[in-house]
Amino acid sequence: MERLWFAQYEAPVPHHLEYPDRPLHTNLEESAHRFPQATALIFMNRKITYAELNDMVDRFAAALAQKGIKKGDRVAIYLANCPQFVIGYYGALKVGAVVVPCNPLYVAREIEHQLNDSGAKAILVMSSFYKTVQEVRSRTKLEHVVVTNVKEYFPPIIKLLFTVAKEKKDGHRADIQGQANTYWLQDLLSSAPEQPPQVTVTPSDTACLMYTGGTTGVPKGAELTHGNLMANVIQCRAWVHDLKEGDEVFQASVPLFHSYGMTTCLNVSMQLGGTLVLIPNPRDLKDVMANLERHKVTFFPGVPTMYVAINNSPDIQKYDFASLRACISGAAGLPAEVQSRFQELTGANLVEGYGLSEASPVTHANPMYS
Repeated sequence: MERLWFAQYEAPVPHHLEYPDRPLHTNLEESAHRFPQATALIFMNRKITYAELNDMVDRFAAALAQKGIKKGDRVAIYLANCPQFVIGYYGALKVGAVVVPCNPLYVAREIEHQLNDSGAKAILVMSSFYKTVQEVRSRTKLEHVVVTNVKEYFPPIIKLLFTVAKEKKDGHRADIQGQANTYWLQDLLSSAPEQPPQVTVTPSDTACLMYTGGTTGVPKGAELTHGNLMANVIQCRAWVHDLKEGDEVFQASVPLFHSYGMTTCLNVSMQLGGTLVLIPNPRDLKDVMANLERHKVTFFPGVPTMYVAINNSPDIQKYDFASLRACISGAAGLPAEVQSRFQELTGANLVEGYGLSEASPVTHANPMYS
């Protein structure tokens, strides 16, 4: 029996889908096998290939295993959008661990609650947030702390300028000397085996504890399995039906710690063999727009406030957004006037979607091109 809502589907969207019977991290492995020299990540204009990314993920997974992280253990990720987030996310999944994404804006009280509620044994943390972790560590179950500096994957010149002019001033320097079971990420990667141990991970295994306020405002961990996340990737890809393997450029201006960014930016792009442009500070509107133009972004998930800011930018005429094809708005209602103005200014299609963290998260979206 055909469902009534099928009449609203665009012609290429299938009415039924088949889902791969494998864990989520295999999407990265498959893309690295098919497109090894293609660009997987762009960060501050530095490009990282799929082969390079997959190697770093393998090494991080091996390092976690060496530190005793086993299947089912919780690994927290306390980072802004950067390559280290991707490395930590897929590396943890590869050893069967459960990822616990943490909001970079959390203060000590909030991060302490999430670490204790999830039972995290390890955390990958930005050096600028390390003092917060230090403050609460003794009151948590953390056994291992891995610290990374945002500059580690900057291009050489930008890295040098950052080190001289901004690193200390902006609080990115961290001293971990003498701290038990505390490591720099790059030291772990350089000393880890090239291959992690083989761990059997099934679609029914938990992949992520996604914390959400729900209706009470007190964050609770929504348990998402590999199968949940894989299904939502396949669904999103089918809905935006003209996405081409190995030929799309996604921009992650929305945070990857949030289920919206995690699925529509990170997991979909890795499954497609696409390029993911990582934006660490979405409030830097000029950087957001410059990257859209410079890297010829084709798929751009965002939130209404971001589209409002672009619409109202006095500099918008300086940028060429001709490559933009599909844009999704989520996390809040999209006013019709914002949608129409953005489409008029950019020539891209912008539609509204809806979801909730417990659903991995996308559940509804308007037709992409109708």
